[in-house]
Amino acid sequence: MKTLIIAEKPDMGRNIAAAIDPKAKNHRSYLEGEKYIITWAIGHLIELAEPDAYDEKYKKWNIADLPIIPDQFKLVPNPKTKDQLKVIAELAKRSDMLVNACDAGREGQHIFSLIQRHQKLKHPVKRLWISDLTPETIRKGFAELRDGAEFENLTKAARARSEADWLIGMNGSRAFTTKHNVLISVGRVQTPVLALIYDRQKQIEAFSSLKFYELEGHFLQQGDVSYKGMWQGERITDPAKAQALAAKVKGKPGRIASYEVKDTKEYPNKLYDLTLLQREANGRYAFSAKKTLDIAQSLYEKHKVISYPRTNSNYVTEQNIPEMHKALSALQGTAYDELVKGANRSLVHTGNKFICNPAKVEDHHAILPTNRKASGLNPDEQKLYDLIVRRFLSQFYPAAEYKVHTVLTEVEGETFKTTVKELLSLGWKVIYADMKKEKPKSKGKEKEEEENEEIEVSEPFFVNPNAGVSCADAVVKEKETQPPKHYTEGTLLKAMESAGKQIEDEELREAMKDSGLGTPATRAATIERLKRVGYIEMQGKKIMITQKGRTVVELIRGAGIELLTSPEMTGQWERRLNEISRGAASDNQFMENVKKFATMIVDKVRVQSRAAKTSFESETPARSGGSKGRGRGGRQEADAGELQSKAAGSRRSAGRAAAASGEGAGNASSASAAGEPGSARNRSLAVSSADAARRETAAASVSAAPGVIGKCPRSGCGGTIFMGRKGYGCSHYKEGCKFVIWKESYGRSLTDAQVKALIEKGKTAKLKLTLPGGSAAEARLVVKNTETGELAVEM
Repeated sequence: MKTLIIAEKPDMGRNIAAAIDPKAKNHRSYLEGEKYIITWAIGHLIELAEPDAYDEKYKKWNIADLPIIPDQFKLVPNPKTKDQLKVIAELAKRSDMLVNACDAGREGQHIFSLIQRHQKLKHPVKRLWISDLTPETIRKGFAELRDGAEFENLTKAARARSEADWLIGMNGSRAFTTKHNVLISVGRVQTPVLALIYDRQKQIEAFSSLKFYELEGHFLQQGDVSYKGMWQGERITDPAKAQALAAKVKGKPGRIASYEVKDTKEYPNKLYDLTLLQREANGRYAFSAKKTLDIAQSLYEKHKVISYPRTNSNYVTEQNIPEMHKALSALQGTAYDELVKGANRSLVHTGNKFICNPAKVEDHHAILPTNRKASGLNPDEQKLYDLIVRRFLSQFYPAAEYKVHTVLTEVEGETFKTTVKELLSLGWKVIYADMKKEKPKSKGKEKEEEENEEIEVSEPFFVNPNAGVSCADAVVKEKETQPPKHYTEGTLLKAMESAGKQIEDEELREAMKDSGLGTPATRAATIERLKRVGYIEMQGKKIMITQKGRTVVELIRGAGIELLTSPEMTGQWERRLNEISRGAASDNQFMENVKKFATMIVDKVRVQSRAAKTSFESETPARSGGSKGRGRGGRQEADAGELQSKAAGSRRSAGRAAAASGEGAGNASSASAAGEPGSARNRSLAVSSADAARRETAAASVSAAPGVIGKCPRSGCGGTIFMGRKGYGCSHYKEGCKFVIWKESYGRSLTDAQVKALIEKGKTAKLKLTLPGGSAAEARLVVKNTETGELAVEM
């Protein structure tokens, strides 16, 4: 008997095989050597069953049947990957031990646990828990395999998260959708995030601008020293008063009332966690949160040049310090060679609590470069890698040093303040000397105003406190109060991390991490989901709420379910899940509370008045921001706004717990799903109250992108194939045509020409494809079923 290793993805499985069993034979869906069989999960192979698995009546959406609260949640295989699940089941019969080598985190633990539960695997389990995929780390991880029982609490937390999201999303989405005749998606995390955006928008709209005036004095001392100072006093709103003050002091002598000089140091910024990396990549390069996560995952899995990116920590442990020194050495001879030469290795040690703080490292340490040299990176990968490497290198440099001069100058009884920050030594800032200067980080209103008065200089500054001065000029500057800024993805991530609290203090921010909205691994997917269901749209980097998004928040609050929109309360749920993972809280008690809350949502919605259909409509349709996300992060919440069927001809009920994954939906039962998330299975919902929603979303799918590809190949149909946002569907979807070809099929993003070949010839030319088991092959795509558009591979 052999040991069966289950990785999360094919690439990870192959990396493991190369490190511990390089002679293992490749069987496409697994590798086998003398001691080990290595296979993979391809993300979620198992899902929570949909409501109709518990009772046929749930195929129809009816508010009278809510709440749906299963006694025991049923598990079902994902139809798209059921072949791989069969492979794992067969391999397990030839094994006497399992190694869980899925991602070392809550969701990776969940993926393995679902397979184990569904297949009723009773084998002893060991856990591989590593933070990068270099061969050295993998071999070390296998030498130090941990007992699977150590992670039982993490498994409980993952299961509670999944089932809680199903309960809130499934019941909330069905209740609001059936009550208001419009597809409405609610969820444990996405709804409070939407509420954050809504509240910010309302603040901006309610803001009334106010003009005010600042007075800047220009001073001369002993003929050769000049400096500027800002008048100190109550904010001036009367321009005449400002001009009178200027006239009062201009040309008049004055004195130095106070002159203080103090030395100050600025230490390097903390190492990156995922959320901080996403925020900075958004600010500097306008990368979306999802794009940053995808690039980071590629740097980790494909290139193996950074450590595990889905981390919540800005610190490392004692064991990481030698690895940091190895990684520094590995950067010698690269584009960072000069910076490596200037590094002071003695600054990075176990006693430096700014870097090494094991108490603040839970599942994973901060993001670090590995000791593998980077090569073959695309431009975006290079940009993100560069951010990570520079932040890492800065830890090996001393603090930047300054002298801060604070001068209070009095003229005619009026006081002016001057703050000059004199640079003495660049220190770690030399790392960023060749990059464009970053915009200053927001530090609160008072802090920003204070910094506006601060001048940074690189030359020496000095005034004689005993010598007289004269006010050579006094300049009145007209200013205007500014409204709060629209969220960007970067600032929204910060708000999600602190459950919406405006936290500037780094220590408090650190303390709030356990009670943020979602996790580093799922926040990007939440933002993408809000785009897909039409609740938000992007205007450049600004996040704008749509009319539908506004109405949803107002309906939820109007129903008396403010708790569902409360970032702070939802953050406390996340904290409780973290406590469950540490064995400090009960998963059973948590689930009982969630069930009560789901019931309360339904009860409140049931008595709510129906909203007018026009209240969901904008003058301009929201632009789709949807894109294909990682399966794991996207399975955060049940989502009635993504009513996609999972396989050809499927007529199971909408709102499945994993529908928000964004992985695509195979060949759906309705062509309307090709364009608009939320429309695929509408005709399978025999509930009259959802008719209007079905018509609305089905029509949106085809009108979204009216490019005609060709005639529908379904016999007797007579429709035409249009390109939608996610696929190519038939114009006769209202008449019952189910033909659809998904853009993302077998690892490829299909072109118009390839789809045209499929509908006209029934096949494409040979393409490089990814087969269901995860292996690559050169083969043709063929139309297997002209009724549904289901595709198959022809070798």
